[in-house]
Amino acid sequence: MIAFIVPLAVFFAVFFVLPLALVVLASLFDPVLTGSNYQELFTSPLYLRVLRSTLEISGLSTVATLLIAYPVAYHLYKQPPRRRTLLMTLVLLPFWTSILVKSFAFTVLLGQDGIINNIARALFGQDTALKLLFNRPGVIIGMAHYLLPFMIFAILTSLLAQNRDLRRAAEVMGAGRLKIFRSITLPLSMPGIVAGCLICLVLSLGMFVTPALLGGPKDMMLANLVEMHVRQTLDWGLAAALTVLLIIMTGALSAIISHVRGGGLGSHG
Repeated sequence: MIAFIVPLAVFFAVFFVLPLALVVLASLFDPVLTGSNYQELFTSPLYLRVLRSTLEISGLSTVATLLIAYPVAYHLYKQPPRRRTLLMTLVLLPFWTSILVKSFAFTVLLGQDGIINNIARALFGQDTALKLLFNRPGVIIGMAHYLLPFMIFAILTSLLAQNRDLRRAAEVMGAGRLKIFRSITLPLSMPGIVAGCLICLVLSLGMFVTPALLGGPKDMMLANLVEMHVRQTLDWGLAAALTVLLIIMTGALSAIISHVRGGGLGSHG
């Protein structure tokens, strides 16, 4: 057993712990050990605005993903196994395409001369112009598209784990479909909803490509700011401090939601 654990521990230390420690040291000692990088993060209006924008976009994208994913997951849950397998394959199709390619594709779909605006003009007149690109709606649409499979499979796993005898018993007692859904299906699927939201929030906090291609100047996120300091301003200390902030945010989010899931949702099990 030790023969397998030691190489794994060495690999983890060399390729995760050591780089992370170097990033933390860079955030503290670049240029000197003063903590000035972190002080600037929490006092500069620019960084506070980007932090607020990151949290808002991540939250809105997660909510939009949940609203779309739950009906899809519920539809998959209601299908027979063979058809469900086929539909799940279709859900996985976006994973086979690079996020960079998908983001460029959205510039074609959401642009002023894109498919969506052309349909809108055909339906509502030639003066119709939906602003869906290089702004927050475009970022949320692109991020929700990327996050959908994660949310769908988290919710579907929770739905499939439910005891179908509960639904049959409720039907025997005279409960309608809506009552069964509100009293049984939805509460029992909350662990999947929480897990899906956790995954989507953690992924969206560090999103880079989609905001860079589909967003505007007001939609910059923390990852875009890290890239700017690394490639343009060459301020490695601030870039490292921003990276540490992202890691702390995702770690705290994971701990909080895990506590809520284990405590507040445990009564539904």
